[in-house]
Amino acid sequence: MRFRGRTLSALLLAAALGVSALTVDAYTAVADGAAPAPASAHAGHAAGASTGAHVMGASALPSADDADGDGYIPAVPQVTGVTPSDRTPAPAYHHEFQANCSVTHTAPDDPIVYPGQPGASHDHTFMGNTSTNAHSTTASLTGGATTCNAPADSSAYWMPSLFKGDQKILPVGPQVIYYKSGVTDYTSVRPFPKGLRFVVGSPMQSAQEFRGHKGFVEGWECGDSFFNVDFPASCPSRPDVQLNIRFQAPSCWNGLYLGTPDHKSHMAYPVVKPGTNDNMCPASHPVALPMIEFKMAFPVNGDMSQVRLSSGRGYSFHYDFFNAWEERTLKALVDHCIVGGLQCDTRGYDLYHPERGTVLNADHRLP
Repeated sequence: MRFRGRTLSALLLAAALGVSALTVDAYTAVADGAAPAPASAHAGHAAGASTGAHVMGASALPSADDADGDGYIPAVPQVTGVTPSDRTPAPAYHHEFQANCSVTHTAPDDPIVYPGQPGASHDHTFMGNTSTNAHSTTASLTGGATTCNAPADSSAYWMPSLFKGDQKILPVGPQVIYYKSGVTDYTSVRPFPKGLRFVVGSPMQSAQEFRGHKGFVEGWECGDSFFNVDFPASCPSRPDVQLNIRFQAPSCWNGLYLGTPDHKSHMAYPVVKPGTNDNMCPASHPVALPMIEFKMAFPVNGDMSQVRLSSGRGYSFHYDFFNAWEERTLKALVDHCIVGGLQCDTRGYDLYHPERGTVLNADHRLP
């Protein structure tokens, strides 16, 4: 059951009057006695973000995925009655596969924060599905053309565009997108539900918030410079040096919504099991899903004083994910590589366990 205010008519009226910023403060979702999950409003994207200005973003227009335009997109069916696993399975150093995707295009669109509103966002660099735009829905993305290695991955991945002065710098070739276990019981991880979407991080976060973010891995790095919350002042001017960042997404789902007004409250990071070093999902978000990790490389080095993101300083880095995998293929990779405790490439092959075989054939398709 869910309890929330019906604000559609007010929001539509505000839109009709030309109000440019809509704010959703909080929501409460109650599932089979689970503790309600508090919400923190997502700091969204704004036109003219080259100035660093942002407004609060909220879904406020009806769409094929959100018929009443309130930002809540229920899962069908909703997943209830799940208890977070606190098991400690047989040790497996790795439990992951890669879904590597190349850049497709850039645009000031964001189908999660500003659905149906082309040009409302700061500039984004898109990967994966070639059709992603402000009007993208689960149906429009499903089965679409993709730059991911696996044709079955028609998901959309995007992040703020990076500039050096006025020149837009795009990552070259497939970028590493890991699908990992974020919990100790890697055997409890299940595939993403079709249509799940969320934002990782926030363009409004401060340098301190970025450094303390649960998804922070190594920050910005180049050459021998690591753990930078903002862009380094300079990087070695060598052809082999690029600007890199790694950032991890939450991997625990509340089982109720594919999207929420703040674009993140339906997801949570794992918590530490009391008295141990084990990670498990919290009771409010008991469903363990793959943990996405962006590992992006930008071909820029030398003097970095003019490097910026379309969303602002380096610590404004964030990214979006909209799942449109073909279900059988995603399940096969999750079961073989994550649940199976392997370190897989994009075909589901583990170099250290060749006897376990692959999931996908030479064309990255299910046999």
